[in-house]
Amino acid sequence: MYQEAAKGMIKYITLAPERDEEFALTRYCKATGVVVSMGHSAATYEEALMGIANGATSMTHVYNGMTPYHHRKPGLVGTAFRVRDMFGEVICDGCHSHLAALNNFFQAKGRDYSIMVTDSLRAKHCPPGGEYELGGHPIEIGEDGLARLKGTETIAGSTLYMNRGLKILVEDALVPFDAALNSCTINPARCLGVSDRKGCLNAGYDADIVVLDDDYQVLQTYCCGKAML
Repeated sequence: MYQEAAKGMIKYITLAPERDEEFALTRYCKATGVVVSMGHSAATYEEALMGIANGATSMTHVYNGMTPYHHRKPGLVGTAFRVRDMFGEVICDGCHSHLAALNNFFQAKGRDYSIMVTDSLRAKHCPPGGEYELGGHPIEIGEDGLARLKGTETIAGSTLYMNRGLKILVEDALVPFDAALNSCTINPARCLGVSDRKGCLNAGYDADIVVLDDDYQVLQTYCCGKAML
């Protein structure tokens, strides 16, 4: 069993709800404290709602790895928009999703259920033009920071930094600062069930802090109160 091999450390999984027969895995994960996120899926709106009814509470990088939104077939994207009190991740590099689409997402999810993710690969911090590997497939990093399968336009991931993603949300996608900041801090903590000790500055909480300047550059980081830079 995967959880036994992981010594109980599996906390969050992504699955395609239409492939989970009778939603057995979703229900098992819900009962054992593992967060179920729906993604990499062609689920219909109705299948997604059934996933939520059986315990799914989040959605993996909305817009990407799922069928596009259509007004007659809303699918996972439409579900993310419609079910406001379900968490939804979104990749905020401005390339995986158009800036207007990022704004639309935050308008729909509000300040409390949006989660900013980078979708970054291990090639993060490496210069554009280099060649790397993902799951046995060669990839290359473009000048825009996107990783693509070599010789194609197929996106394989990102090299985005969290602070850069925050800047894109606020300065380019025009998302309100409180909503953008929540998506990087308290919302993911709430989604994972650790908001009693992480995700905000509060007495008794872990002092995990990132200090940014006015241009969103990192000045200092702290992990449990210990300076890391």
